[in-house]
Amino acid sequence: MILPQDFYERPTLEVARDLLGKVLIHRAHAGVTAGAIVEVEAYIGESDPACHASVGPTARNAPLYGEPGHAYVYVNYGLHHLVNAVTEPQGTPAAVLIRALQPMEGLELMQARRGRLRWRAGKARVPDVALCRGPGNLSAAMGIDASLNQCPLFRRPLTIEDRGVRVGPLAWGPRIGISKGIEQHWRAWVAGHPSVSGSRL
Repeated sequence: MILPQDFYERPTLEVARDLLGKVLIHRAHAGVTAGAIVEVEAYIGESDPACHASVGPTARNAPLYGEPGHAYVYVNYGLHHLVNAVTEPQGTPAAVLIRALQPMEGLELMQARRGRLRWRAGKARVPDVALCRGPGNLSAAMGIDASLNQCPLFRRPLTIEDRGVRVGPLAWGPRIGISKGIEQHWRAWVAGHPSVSGSRL
């Protein structure tokens, strides 16, 4: 079942918690890829120094102020696309960054997408469990780019679904890969899962 738009129109930390175990699916021309969400981070409002909304409304962060349940896809450091799910009512800027997936479908397509540069550099095949470990690797493996920015996550081609995936105990801790707002324990993950990008405790 595809998660409805009102799933996202709630407090961001609740959405972040409830996204763990849900399945991100991209139905692209090249094929279908899917993975269970095992790690997320919340970014909440203009008072959050790590949130893109901390500078107020801009053309870049406009999706954060838009309708909940839409994707916010941006380029990080000019290299990697990162995909977020916009949360809370329209006009309240917040989102959940999807940091890691447990690959479920389309693993060979994920390998092909992740392996292009690695093979040229003579590096080994990516272990399946690591294909979507980390937000940049996730988007590369899933074929997610800026063309999907602002697309609704409750309509194809990019959806988040409840497939009844059961996950283990959850953990919360500081967000990682940022220099501001690290005191907030707004990163959530499936404890001990091998696809998690940061601490797996």
